[in-house]
Amino acid sequence: MSAAPRPETSPRLEPFRLRGANFNLLVLRLLDPRPEAVVPAIGDQFRRAPGFLRFAPVVLGLGDLEVPASAVDFQGLIEGLRGLEIVPIGTTGGTPELRNAAMAFGLPPIRSAGGKEIEEPAPAPAAVSAEPVAAPPPPPPPAGMARPTMIVEQPVRAGQRVWAQGGDLIVTSTVNAGGEVIADGNIHVYGALRGRAIAGGGANADARIFALNFDPELISIAGYYAVREGLTGAPIGKAVQVRLTGERMRFDPLG
Repeated sequence: MSAAPRPETSPRLEPFRLRGANFNLLVLRLLDPRPEAVVPAIGDQFRRAPGFLRFAPVVLGLGDLEVPASAVDFQGLIEGLRGLEIVPIGTTGGTPELRNAAMAFGLPPIRSAGGKEIEEPAPAPAAVSAEPVAAPPPPPPPAGMARPTMIVEQPVRAGQRVWAQGGDLIVTSTVNAGGEVIADGNIHVYGALRGRAIAGGGANADARIFALNFDPELISIAGYYAVREGLTGAPIGKAVQVRLTGERMRFDPLG
């Protein structure tokens, strides 16, 4: 008995669609053009925070380099960063010669949604800093309307990433080691914070992180970050509020 013929399906009229979108990216400001100086320094920083920036797309900031384009080994930088599982996707700042040299290795200038080149924020106090791009922030909510909030009631597991875009994040359970919570606004963890918490998006220095049991792998506000080994003055295991005062993190007990 022969099988019944399959019904024909009409093909789509278009194979793909394009649309504009905004993304939060990180700018890796290069203060030294040599891969042998930059890559080991980044590796040393991020070995203290396993998983941070893993497979993250980054933009190379060229604005601090005062060298000719021939002095920058873009191929070595790309290969070194990819070896650390960091994905360079473009550049910002720098001279036209530097930008053209980077384009030869597949790193185009990254521009904001408004068509202008992304402005690099002021550097954090570190030899090599990774900072969120100063992309256009989400529009403020209309008068009388609360800031959008994401509520997560399940534990954030190792390898899981939760991002509250354009608002605050509330986790009513635990953020386990290896988990990551990100918010453009504040982060509230009504349980144990044992993973990574990144608040403040690209430029919201007023954002704060709250945790009832503070024991993180990494915390970051508006691009300034600290890893577990650097939290010697923080009340580990206690209820804590984290905020920025200038370029320093402040840890205040809650209650």
